Amino acid sequence: MLLFYLVPIGISCSSAEAKSKMQKQAFGKTEDGQRADMYTLTNKNGVEAAITNYGGTVVSLQVPDRLGKLADVVLGYDNVSGYADGKANLGAIVGRYGNRIAHGKFELGGASYTLARNNGENHLHGGIQGFNKRLWTAKDESGGAGPALELNYVSKDGEEGYPGNLSVRVVYTLTSDNELKIDYSATTDKPTILNLTNHSYFNLAGEGNGDILQHQLMIDADRFTPVDATLIPTGELRKVKGTPFDFSTPTAIGARINEDDEQLKFGKGYDHNWVLAAGKTGASELELALAARLYEPQSGRVLEVWTTEPGVQFYSGNFLNANVRGKGGKVYDFRSALCLETQHFPDSPNHPGFPSTVLTPGRHYHSTTVFKFSTK
Repeated sequence: MLLFYLVPIGISCSSAEAKSKMQKQAFGKTEDGQRADMYTLTNKNGVEAAITNYGGTVVSLQVPDRLGKLADVVLGYDNVSGYADGKANLGAIVGRYGNRIAHGKFELGGASYTLARNNGENHLHGGIQGFNKRLWTAKDESGGAGPALELNYVSKDGEEGYPGNLSVRVVYTLTSDNELKIDYSATTDKPTILNLTNHSYFNLAGEGNGDILQHQLMIDADRFTPVDATLIPTGELRKVKGTPFDFSTPTAIGARINEDDEQLKFGKGYDHNWVLAAGKTGASELELALAARLYEPQSGRVLEVWTTEPGVQFYSGNFLNANVRGKGGKVYDFRSALCLETQHFPDSPNHPGFPSTVLTPGRHYHSTTVFKFSTK
């Protein structure tokens, strides 16, 4: 558990949210000497979400089990230096482009663009210094829906090789229904590509408390995008039925993860994009809909993921290892957490049949994801 002295900042909640609050504290300094802060949002039920403006990162998320006992269910670090040095994107806003782009190249409007190859031959999660390594401007936006933190960042034309001056706004809201709602919006002055997501690692038994192989997962999708050996989609939308990728009914994550399956071998487990309803039709967005449900039997905690995105990346923590040490020195070992990253598909700029990730001047990008917690 993180222990800090907290200083309340401006709060504007309705009477129904009278016990909701936001508190601010120093979270350390970046390598260039800038102060990073952490903002702790608390709802009337005592659920807490701690978020730093460094990378727009969810540092901790305290939610109750079936007996009402709170535990932190996301991986993270004790201060900003952990995030600056870390390579796993724990809890961060990922951009400009979440996931992979083949060979770090794409074409747009007749022009070719080259990005960093920071994942073998491919570009991953926005590059060497993506949005997860940037200091965002923070603002209290609390209101009737609950305590809310607004974060803003301007990504300049050419940053990490991407075209256009891009203005990004992300709002985290902690509702009285124990939902952490994330609203993303953006505008650009030049055609560009954009695929924003949050990269939180979840363990509903509590961060650093064993593996996630007994968590039961449901993904509301009947297709996924198979990949090649470098985890770039082949372009196929393959049916999950009859494969280890069928989570259409709740299934223990460890039930089939070690099967003799080429896709599992490529990902060293699950590290694939599932095609949600809009993804099958080619739509770029859909109405807010249930994408996945995660249940941890011992604690009784349930996480539902709702999104307007056409895809969700289920990653089973295959590259975590004993060298990753987080809050309180806890070891974040192999498969000790999982990610459910709502998104457009990996490498979409190079697959015309995938939902488009192009953003043009005059258009307004908007995406919403909700992490909703309950128990059973």
